[in-house]
Amino acid sequence: MKHIFPEAIRNLPQADIPLDGITAYLSQADTHQILFMEFDKDTELPEHAHAAQMGIVLEGKIELLIDGEKHCFGKGDRYYIPEGVTHSGRIYAGYADMTFFNEPHRYSKK
Repeated sequence: MKHIFPEAIRNLPQADIPLDGITAYLSQADTHQILFMEFDKDTELPEHAHAAQMGIVLEGKIELLIDGEKHCFGKGDRYYIPEGVTHSGRIYAGYADMTFFNEPHRYSKK
């Protein structure tokens, strides 16, 4: 997969995310995290919940089931998942996004 992110982002620490086919670069702050994610395989996202999350789709397609409602997002779309709301989904190979997590310790560095 061709990298969508420039070298400055690829030089950030990688996030330790237990999903197959993902490369995620972590921008860490005191109150939140921003991840720059690329997927080179179709990936199932099991149902889970956490603090609020907002994403902007840069490439590809993601299907999310948010609080029981199915959504499909593509390049240029944005999504929001409120705190504590269960969600799951399917991420397709070639997908890339920038995701904000409203918690500082969602993911650790690899």
